[in-house]
Amino acid sequence: MNEQKPLQAEQISFFRLLGSWSRIGVHVLAGIFTLCFIFSWIDAQSKKRHIQKWSAHLLAIFEIELKVYGGQLLPKSPYLLVANHISWLDIHAINSYHPLRFVAKSEVAGWPIFGWMAKQLGTVFVRRESARHARAVVGEIAQVLQKDSICIFPEGTSSLGNMVLPFRPNLFEAALVAQVPLYPLAIRYVSRVTGEKTTIPAFVGDMGLLESMVQVLKNPRLGVELHFLPPISPTDEDALDRKQLALYSQECISRQI
Repeated sequence: MNEQKPLQAEQISFFRLLGSWSRIGVHVLAGIFTLCFIFSWIDAQSKKRHIQKWSAHLLAIFEIELKVYGGQLLPKSPYLLVANHISWLDIHAINSYHPLRFVAKSEVAGWPIFGWMAKQLGTVFVRRESARHARAVVGEIAQVLQKDSICIFPEGTSSLGNMVLPFRPNLFEAALVAQVPLYPLAIRYVSRVTGEKTTIPAFVGDMGLLESMVQVLKNPRLGVELHFLPPISPTDEDALDRKQLALYSQECISRQI
């Protein structure tokens, strides 16, 4: 009787990836079903619970552990959240803790499935190469801030996470128009093995979404940290203008990452 040979590491990795893709597929289908057949019948708070649960499960599939610092700073009233941008995972990490609406680059709207889902969740899209369009979007964001919090990624693109790129000031005007506080958020991805920062989840350059997903799946045991920082209020007597708000937020986040 021939003995069975043990599975090689490559085979184990293949089957693990296959299982992960299967879980992702089922999870995405569940999200589509919820958006198509459930969201139109439930209230805003129930929607947020569904979003939070869905995003948390997605992180679990990718074996990403979420840690939150300073979350108690966030108010119940609307605010503008300003974050550095590293990965497509950023949005899901934030939603896993506290669901809110987002401003995303217009390219996201064209992503298969995920772009459609972003539209259904009320994402505001901005053409990052057009300062004129960004200024036009300010009014839309300010209107959203009358009743909901919203998050922007003012670098205008994603980075490796080793540094914070200069913040574009246009969208900061929305906080001044809506008279809501601004909360900086520093996002960090780390290896849960070494505890050091990692660039594995970085979604940069010409990298495609599927390519990025494969890279994360092949490198499990990652962690994402959300560091919510003290707010900046546009109603203060010494309130900053949009350029000063952008620079101050960038400096706050840079010190944290």
